Amino acid sequence: MESFVTALREHQELAIFLTLAVGFFIGKLRLGSFSLGTVVGTLLAGVLIGQLDIKVPAIVKNVFFDLFLFTTGYKVGPQFFRGLKKDALPQLAVTVVLCVTCLVSAFTASKLLGYDMGTAAGLLAGAFTESTVIGTAADAINRLELPAAEKTALVNNIPVAYAVTYLVGTGFIVWFLPNVGPRLMRVNLKEESRKLQAQVSGAGEPEPGIRSALQRFAVRAYRVTNERLLNRTVAELEALPVGQRVFISRIRRDGAIVEPEPGMVIRPGDVIAVMTHTRLLMARGAEIGPEVDDTELLDFPAAALDAVVTNKAVAGKTLGELAALESARGVFLQKLVRVGQPMPFTPETRLDRGDVLSLIGARPDVERAAKNLGYPDRPTVMTDMIFVGLGIFIGGLVRLLTVTVGGLPLTLTASGGALIMGLVFGWLRAVRPTFGRIPEAAMWVFDTVGLTVFIGVVGLSAGPSFVTGLKNSGVSLILVGLVVAVLPHVTAILFGRFILRMNPVILLGACCGAGTITAGLRAVQEEAQSTLPALGYTVPYALGNILLTAWGPVIVGLMR
Repeated sequence: MESFVTALREHQELAIFLTLAVGFFIGKLRLGSFSLGTVVGTLLAGVLIGQLDIKVPAIVKNVFFDLFLFTTGYKVGPQFFRGLKKDALPQLAVTVVLCVTCLVSAFTASKLLGYDMGTAAGLLAGAFTESTVIGTAADAINRLELPAAEKTALVNNIPVAYAVTYLVGTGFIVWFLPNVGPRLMRVNLKEESRKLQAQVSGAGEPEPGIRSALQRFAVRAYRVTNERLLNRTVAELEALPVGQRVFISRIRRDGAIVEPEPGMVIRPGDVIAVMTHTRLLMARGAEIGPEVDDTELLDFPAAALDAVVTNKAVAGKTLGELAALESARGVFLQKLVRVGQPMPFTPETRLDRGDVLSLIGARPDVERAAKNLGYPDRPTVMTDMIFVGLGIFIGGLVRLLTVTVGGLPLTLTASGGALIMGLVFGWLRAVRPTFGRIPEAAMWVFDTVGLTVFIGVVGLSAGPSFVTGLKNSGVSLILVGLVVAVLPHVTAILFGRFILRMNPVILLGACCGAGTITAGLRAVQEEAQSTLPALGYTVPYALGNILLTAWGPVIVGLMR
C-alpha cells in the first residue's frame, strides 16, 4: 500500500487517470432514474483519492479548463449572437432575470450566514450546476492580495460547497420545473404542448446507434398509364399533389434511362422513378399506373448530407420558402439541429446561421441544395488545432483587460477569455465553415474530458480539507442551496409568464437553458410529452453559460 501511495504521489498523472476512471464509474451509478453524473462523480473520486495528499501542478487543471471553456463557447457561439436579434428578446430577458437573481440570492444568503468568498462561489456553482464557476472564482481568488495559505483555504472551500449544493441544484430543480413550474403558471403542460404542436411538430432524438425502422422517404417505379398524367411535363406532374413534395428522379423511355428535365413531356409507355414520402406513395402511387420492378432505374446514387446554414440569403427564411426554390428540388429534410439540439420544424420554421440540416435525396440534388444553404458538413476525424490553439491563446490575452467597478478590479481571467474567444470562433465557424472544424468525437473529448480532468484535479487538491469543511457547513448549505436554487426559477417563471406573456412550453425550456440544466430540459420534455420545450432552450443556454461563468469573479469581488 505504501508503494502504491508513493507511486501516485511521484507520478501525479496516474492519480489523475485513476480519478477519471473512478469518477466516471461513480457518475454512471443510478438510483432509480437519478445519477450523480460524471462531473460530481469525478469530484468525489478526486476528493477520495486526494486524502492521500497528492500534489498536482495547477497548470494541469488550467490547460484542461481553458480547453473546456473554449469548446463551450464554440458550441453556443452561433446561437449567442443570434440571441441578440429582436425576436429573441423575451428569452434573453428571462435569462438575464434568472441569472441576476442567481447572483443576488447566492450573495445575499452568503452574507446573511457569514460564508467566505470560496463557500459563496461554491454555493453559486452547485445550486445552478455551473461547474465553470469553480474555475473562474478560483482564478479570481488567486489574484487577490492575500496570504498564500488563506487563498488555498478559500479555493478549497469552493468544491466543498459545490459538492453539497449540486445535488439540490440538479435533483430538485429537475423535479421542480416540470411539476411545480406549470402550477405556478396555472396551466396544464401537456395541453399547452398539444396547442403548440398544432403549429410546430417534430420528432425526438434517437438513441445513439439506434435508428427507426420507419422509412419516411422512398423511391418507386411506376409505368404511367393514367390518361390524365400523359402528355404533361415533369414540372406539371410534380406540382399535382398540393402541399406535397414529389419528384420524378429518372425516366425509362424506349428501354433507355434518361435524366428528367422540368419541361420534358411524359409519353405513353414511360416508366418513372418517383421519390416522395412513403405514406404518399402508398396512398396514391397506384393512381400513376402499375408499379414496376425496375432495379436499374431505381439504382441511382442517393446521399444523406448535413448542410450548415451560412448563406446570408438563406438565414431568416422559412423552410417553406426554401422548398419553393429550384435548388431544393429533389431534396427532403430529415432533421434540423440547432446548437446540438434536434429541433421540431414545420414549413413556417425560420432558419438561423449555424443551423445544421440533414438532407436526403439523389446525390446531385443534395449537393446542390447543400451548396445553396452554405456549407456541406462532411464527416471527418480531423480537428483544426490551429483554430483551437489560436483561439485559446487570444483568449488568454484578453485576461489582461481589467475594468474597475466600485474600486474593485474585475477581469475576465484567462478562462473567461477562452470562453469569449470560443463564442467568437464558434460564430466564425458558422459563418465561414471552411475552417475551424471540431468533429463531434473531438468535441466530446475537449468538453467532457477537459471539464472532468479540471474537476478531478480540484478534488485532489481539496481532498485533505474537504471532510473538515463539510462538517463545518454541510447541513446549512443543503438548506440554503435549496432556497438559492429554487428562487431564481420561480422569479423567471412568474416574470416570463405574467409580464412577458410567453408561451409556457417555451418558457420552461428557456428556464432550463438559462440555468444550463440539460437534464431539466429532458424532464420538461417528458412531462410535456413533446420536444417543443427545446425551442426555448438554445438562446438562453448560450447566454446563461456566459453570465453564470462570469459570476465567478463577480461574487468573489462582492464578498470581499
